Amino acid sequence: MKILQEFKEFAVKGNVIDLAVGVIIGGAFGKIVTSLVNDIIMPPVGVLLGNVDFKDLKIPIGDAPDMTDGTIVVQPAIYYGSFINTILDFLIVALCIFFMVKGINHLRRITEKEKVADVTAPTEKECPHCLSQVPIKATRCKHCTSHLVNSTINE
Repeated sequence: MKILQEFKEFAVKGNVIDLAVGVIIGGAFGKIVTSLVNDIIMPPVGVLLGNVDFKDLKIPIGDAPDMTDGTIVVQPAIYYGSFINTILDFLIVALCIFFMVKGINHLRRITEKEKVADVTAPTEKECPHCLSQVPIKATRCKHCTSHLVNSTINE
């Protein structure tokens, strides 16, 4: 029963939904990258290499099949062109994720610096007349009622 309760808390927190959304968007992004590599990047590269279609690049394994009876037999082969396409897919996805994480980390560092600046900023100053601590924005001391316009901040 404890495991069921923990799972219910996990699911209710929204972690499962966030994970599901991430997986769905990641799958769609993967399809976009695959199309980018197969349909946009590889055709010009194939033309530059002498009208080669990377999907058809292969190293045959064994002898060619006998097709005298009219049957179509797929010859075993190592399809390295398809493998090159898959490597390019991976590199593009990894590069996009790298830049996305780099941007998120940059934003996180900016917000952390702002938080540190807010925490380290003094909140009180010393009254030069009675030496009591008063809020930094005060213009009059709450203890001796002296004017604090040109007073120094006690750091």
